[in-house]
Amino acid sequence: MPDAPTIRLVVVDDHPLFVRGLELLLPAATDKRAEVVASTGDASAAASLVARCQPDLALVDLHMPPPGGIRAVAAIRRTSPRVRVVAMSGDDDPAPALEALRAGAEGYLPKSSEPEELMRPLVAILDGWAVLPSELLRGLLRPSRVAPIDLDTEERRLLRAIASGRSTVEIAEHLHVSERTVKRMTAALLRKLRVTTRAEAAAFAGHAGLLGE
Repeated sequence: MPDAPTIRLVVVDDHPLFVRGLELLLPAATDKRAEVVASTGDASAAASLVARCQPDLALVDLHMPPPGGIRAVAAIRRTSPRVRVVAMSGDDDPAPALEALRAGAEGYLPKSSEPEELMRPLVAILDGWAVLPSELLRGLLRPSRVAPIDLDTEERRLLRAIASGRSTVEIAEHLHVSERTVKRMTAALLRKLRVTTRAEAAAFAGHAGLLGE
């Protein structure tokens, strides 16, 4: 897709080899549709760097020296609210990922992801959808802690689509409705689930065991 716009990323990570790998491999793996425009290994400098570069996305490693990745996520959201934030981690502990979502991250991706696998979730996050591994979603909270909410068939289909990271266009095609209808249905679903973001709705799907249906 040579005419597709380039996704500009800032990487906040204190592992130089990982950052350099993204800089080299991401453009090649995405046919130059994604590129790293700046990086820092200092969590305290993340917000100012993002504000200066104004990228489309900020990839933030959650396990960094103080003040740490969670605070970097929150600072970026405060200073650059239009920039989408994606948390990343090298381990399977769900606690930091949940904290990152609460701090304002729109998605979470494992650092083990291959560069060629990143394009679809990055586009989905830019389109306003939450992207979280299903294994992580299932482990964030015990199902018993999720208040029972009666969802009809269409609401369940929409919730599973949100949790899978599908774009607005993909969901509209999947449900055979217009993009405007998808947005209206999503807003109604968020109100019903008593959440405010798609990331929280996606987490609910995992908590309630809806991803395997």
